[in-house]
Amino acid sequence: MAADALSRVFAALADPTRRDIVARLAVGDATVGELAAPYDVTVQAVSKHLRVLEDAGLVSRTREAQRRPVHLEAEVFDLMTAWIERYRRRAEERYRRLDDVLRSMPEGDPPQERNPS
Repeated sequence: MAADALSRVFAALADPTRRDIVARLAVGDATVGELAAPYDVTVQAVSKHLRVLEDAGLVSRTREAQRRPVHLEAEVFDLMTAWIERYRRRAEERYRRLDDVLRSMPEGDPPQERNPS
């Protein structure tokens, strides 16, 4: 996936309602009506949230007779995890280098500040 796809995923997850919908779909597929039930909003409002999640590739809708369940597309999380993991590893490496520098410093009195006279 391209970087702009990753941006769409993070933008979609920036909304707390959409994050809650994703969390609920992680438990199992649900219809729009089932997803809308706990919110004090219309089914149309939840449908708009689902469209944003769909555009980001986080969910898909299927048809089972009269039922149209929404399904979480977990593969998108692999993309996010890979992106986050790359930067986590870089940060850890920087901390390791800092630890090495701190270990190599002589123990004892802290360095004295110089007076610029």
